Amino acid sequence: MSRPPRTVVRRPRHAVSERPFLVIWEATRACPLACLHCRAEAQTARHPDELDGADARRVMDQTAAFGRPSPLFVITGGDPFQRADLTDLVAYGTRLGLRVAVSPSGTPTLTRENLAAVRDAGAVALSLSLDGSTAARHDAFRGVPGVFDWTLDGWRAARALGLKVQVNTTVARESLEDLADVAALVRREGAMLWSGFVLVPAGRGGQLESLTPAEVEDVLHFLYDCGAVLATKTTEGHHFRRVALQRAVLDARGERPALGPLYGRLSARAAELGLFDGAHRTARRPPMDVSSGRGFVFVSHTGEVRPSGFLPVSAGNVRNHPLTEIYRGSALFTTLRDPALLRGRCGACEFKPVCGGSRSRAYGFTGDVLEADPYCAYEPGSFPYQDEVRALAESMRR
Repeated sequence: MSRPPRTVVRRPRHAVSERPFLVIWEATRACPLACLHCRAEAQTARHPDELDGADARRVMDQTAAFGRPSPLFVITGGDPFQRADLTDLVAYGTRLGLRVAVSPSGTPTLTRENLAAVRDAGAVALSLSLDGSTAARHDAFRGVPGVFDWTLDGWRAARALGLKVQVNTTVARESLEDLADVAALVRREGAMLWSGFVLVPAGRGGQLESLTPAEVEDVLHFLYDCGAVLATKTTEGHHFRRVALQRAVLDARGERPALGPLYGRLSARAAELGLFDGAHRTARRPPMDVSSGRGFVFVSHTGEVRPSGFLPVSAGNVRNHPLTEIYRGSALFTTLRDPALLRGRCGACEFKPVCGGSRSRAYGFTGDVLEADPYCAYEPGSFPYQDEVRALAESMRR
């Protein structure tokens, strides 16, 4: 039996109770798309009460006040290119010492000129969404024809300009059978990171058909396999960290997990496409141990501070209280940082210190931020090699 790698799940190097790893600011909800899953329920016009330029600069000042290393500051939407002051704000954050990334929509605003402007202002990365491997699939999900081509053109332009590109794919009923094809496209086009966003019933996403826990488990294991050839992560799929620990132990023992039919179909399709052919990555990208309110904070277009963009519960507003105070001291955030308070199967699970489940999905299905994540298939205590997992988890804390 070989030994598992030491770093299977990464932890921020600083105390997440004091400083978030990631700050997401929703610059606007204005967007011309009509995406089936949109948590923001985006509208074509900007909201009259959204944060103006002075407000936005104060949010950046407050983010810098967390100290060094500064959190990654992501400007999202809606479509942030709907704001005429976007490049000025990127430049301001960069001067403060923030690492600034932009998450635009695949619209006609995603031009080489606009991308060059945010790059020249200091943006270090770009995040784009790809929810289908073909124009027919992606455009149907996004609600507007032409989005697939705009996205690919913007993706290629961003890479040519030297911007790092993260590609996000929604894991929903509409995309399940297409995930291997999307992975092959991402590998072919090239990306810094591919993220599988496990659907949360927020906004328009509440109207989409739910997945089963077994399907989600199959997807997470397929994403783990993809990590051999792509830098892969999840969004609102926190049990991917549990999967990474389990697979590291099983791989070291030369064993495979027992999985379901969706995993079999995705693996077979990946083999047809040659997804795993050729050179593999020298090291698998360990997922980051960051969750809602625990290393992660979201500021809405009107200044409401939430543990996640998919968890519509406010802990305060940056117009009234500094972001640092809300993140460090609000009852909502301090509660979410204590895994001992989790209920149901999440509360009983031995992986809760490193996983904890999606608090957004728990709230979306039950109205309780501390309830079990309904998309997790794992039965607490059922993994056969508990001592090995425990030793691996302990080694990461040193």
